[in-house]
Amino acid sequence: MSATDNNIVRYRLDASRSRFVVQAFADGLFSMFGHNPTIAICGFGGDAQFELSTLGRASLLMLVTPDSFTVTDKVSDKDRREIERAMREDVLEIARYPEIVFMSKKTSAHPIAEGKHHVKITGDLTLHGATREHMVDANVTFNQDSLSAQGEFSLRQTDYNIKPVSIAGGTLKVKDQLKFSFDIIAEKQ
Repeated sequence: MSATDNNIVRYRLDASRSRFVVQAFADGLFSMFGHNPTIAICGFGGDAQFELSTLGRASLLMLVTPDSFTVTDKVSDKDRREIERAMREDVLEIARYPEIVFMSKKTSAHPIAEGKHHVKITGDLTLHGATREHMVDANVTFNQDSLSAQGEFSLRQTDYNIKPVSIAGGTLKVKDQLKFSFDIIAEKQ
């Protein structure tokens, strides 16, 4: 895409006005006593660009800093610190893998209302040193100055060489499958 192509519009993701969360689920013998942590993903950025008239030639690049993940549940400060420490050091190993990257390879869009499209984005997700193809569905609404994208997707930690957290000798652990939801705002550049 050429910078002089007037049909291409570019939007910069705005984490400060967006919501991006991951839900983990307790598993194991005593899972009924554990809780299902909700984690806010606060540090991310990137851009989306596409041909305004058709949403053709679309692309998305998203960069996430895993050290920005924050537990949002009502838990004691001690538990919050321990969950965040384990997530950053033991699970995500942020010293070795300081960034998560999603880069689209293929997109398709179908109009569902005026200024609103259902978009399927297939791309490469690089997480914890592993790159896998991943698909994300979103409902995207755009106007002259901004766009918003809402959706959900799941992933299995083991697909990215991440061992789900286990404590108390395995009687309480986190399930392999994680659920992500997002409501992302982006400003036209």
